[in-house]
Amino acid sequence: MNVYIYASNIWCEECGKAIHERIMSKMAFNSDDFPKGPYPDGGGESDSPQHCAAGPDCLNAIEFDDGVKIGAWLENKLTEKGIKYVNNAITKGSEISEMWADYYRDYCNINKEGKNEETTTKENTRPLDSQ
Repeated sequence: MNVYIYASNIWCEECGKAIHERIMSKMAFNSDDFPKGPYPDGGGESDSPQHCAAGPDCLNAIEFDDGVKIGAWLENKLTEKGIKYVNNAITKGSEISEMWADYYRDYCNINKEGKNEETTTKENTRPLDSQ
């Protein structure tokens, strides 16, 4: 997903464009005063999943079953630390970690139960000579 960077936050493309248009309608062009972008890949690799800084007011907000809204997922890649963060969140369990498990399934080697497949494989596999 393309993103905008503005006011030390990362915004989904739609929210970034809306901020840009709102600011441009109020003032003359000044590159220090409006969002920069769009940038590809959710703003780049990060230590955690990134969501639009607009939070529940995001134009592409994600709404959970309990009515809680969060900013759009920005489809960023994860560092090794980020993969550990997501796997830890999945272990603890929550609606957002279930969503991350789905989004990052292939990237983090997560199985359908939301567990890291490397861990599952090691726990469920015996050496051939002990069978």
